[in-house]
Amino acid sequence: MELRDIEYFAVVAEHGHLGRAAEVLDLSTAALSKSLRRLETSLQAELVRRTPQGVELTIEGGALLARVRGLRSSLADVAREVGDLSHGRIGHLRIGAHAGVLRDLVGRACSGLLNDAPKVTVEVTIAANDVLESALQRGELDLIINSIPAPLENTVQDHLYDDEFVVYSSAYHPLAKHKHLTLADIAQERWAMWAPNVPSWHRLHQAFADSGLPPPKIAIITSSVSLRLDIVAASDLLGLNLKRVVRQAAPRYALAELPVAEMTLPLRTGVTYRKSAYLPPAAGRFVEILKETANRFAEKP
Repeated sequence: MELRDIEYFAVVAEHGHLGRAAEVLDLSTAALSKSLRRLETSLQAELVRRTPQGVELTIEGGALLARVRGLRSSLADVAREVGDLSHGRIGHLRIGAHAGVLRDLVGRACSGLLNDAPKVTVEVTIAANDVLESALQRGELDLIINSIPAPLENTVQDHLYDDEFVVYSSAYHPLAKHKHLTLADIAQERWAMWAPNVPSWHRLHQAFADSGLPPPKIAIITSSVSLRLDIVAASDLLGLNLKRVVRQAAPRYALAELPVAEMTLPLRTGVTYRKSAYLPPAAGRFVEILKETANRFAEKP
């Protein structure tokens, strides 16, 4: 069995058509057919069947394709590791993170790593949890720092610290004068929120639903933390963010944390990486610095 034939098979499976796959691979259809036959002979199994529309996978072909995706990721890891060694690189670290952990956690950890290892290069991708998890599983990121989701297949999840979501407003909002608020008290307010695929969005809607209230009125949707803070500070909108973020931003933006008991929602933050996947040498030190930084968070009120 040749790796070249396996890769050709994967392209055929992805396109569902010999002719289109041959164009992508810059091969003749005859050469691609020969490659498929060679692979089927080595496996002693039929992998594809011809149809009027092209080709479709057999059960055996589907099983092979599932394995090929993992093989591709492993080969990419091998190539990257060999490249790091052959070029004498300490490593290039690809990090995924949620915007809420950037300044305190990721920013400080990156600075600490670069001070310890000046030759390391770091690439940080900012996105929502589902996007980061998918990129990690595909091998496009080395690790992600975010709210710890349900256990992901073939990954390691290290807890860093705990925080919680709180409701905030402008310091001049009428609700900012209250010492106690319920969800019913804020049911008619409008909100500035992140997109629907993040934990804060789900927590807000779930809290309203659990209290038998209609869905919250979302007036502004933006992934920019600073823009949401700006908008809430200059309007009558409410926001939902991590307590640490709100308390750090409060003096600068003139914000108030609203005492809504039902909206004090815990969140665990951690670092996640793939089991048995290649990690550049700098990754281990970066995780150590993350944990050291997170421990300092726990020591602060």
